This record gives sequence, C-alpha cells and structure tokens, in this order.
Amino acid sequence: MPSVYDFTVRNIRGQDVKLDAYKGKALLIVNTASECGFTPQYKGLEALYKKLSGKGLEILGFPCNQFGSQEPGSEKEIASFCEVNYGVTFPLFAKVDVNGAGAAPLYQYLKSAKPGLLGSEAIKWNFTKFLVDRKGNVVERFAPNAEPASLEKDIEKVL
Repeated sequence: MPSVYDFTVRNIRGQDVKLDAYKGKALLIVNTASECGFTPQYKGLEALYKKLSGKGLEILGFPCNQFGSQEPGSEKEIASFCEVNYGVTFPLFAKVDVNGAGAAPLYQYLKSAKPGLLGSEAIKWNFTKFLVDRKGNVVERFAPNAEPASLEKDIEKVL
C-alpha cells in the first residue's frame, strides 16, 4: 500500500514537491477555500502551526474550488489572500480537485485510507482535515466544522 510520501504535488508557486520531504513529521492536510464560511479557520490553522511546527507538525493547505465555487482565484491571488488576511506561513499548494474523476492522486489516497462517516470516501466540504502520523499513516479524518484548536490533543498524540 502506498503512503503519503509516495506522492508529488505542486506548490502554490508551481514547483513540484515530493511529499517524502516531510518524512518524520506529522501532517495535517486540509482542503481550503477563500470564500467559505469556514475560511476563518486559516487563523486557527496558523496558530496550530506556530505552536506545534517546532515539535514536528506540518500543515499542508490545498485550495479547492469544488464546493460552491468558493475558491475562484488564481494561485497567486490565493497566496496573497492567505498571507494578507490570515498571516498564513504554512505551505500552500496548487488548486486541486478532491472529488470526482479528476481528484488529485493524493486525495484519492487520503479518502481511501480514512473514509468518512458511514464509509463514504467523498469529501463533503472545504476544510476537511486529514491527520498523518510521522510514519506516513493516515490516522484521523476531521469534519469541516472541526475547529483547528480542537485538534490539538489528537495532533499531540502523533508528535
């Protein structure tokens, strides 16, 4: 079975990033959007990142426009929005699809490794979060309405 480290993704500046660069770190992988009711979670995600990155946490944000077209901007616009409005310093990646035939391979893997309620693999909305342990295992899936601060205890367990 593959692991998170087997994937290469494109960052928000258009460069390929091999996720094996994050080996040995805990990851919180989040599909994001700039015009969503959950967009203020960027602030909480950044707070978690500042607090726990020194202990080995990386937060990876993947903008997605599949839910209510709430991420219509270009990568450059998204990066600027996140920095200016929420002071985001955690890594952001190029826009991806998380559902359907065109879903990014990383998201196909995450969904199959940790299905949601009742075994459904589909991502329901923006800000669905996947927690990956230091060995690359997907250990938890959190709903969009799970506030970042509420994840801290679960994250600490894998740090």
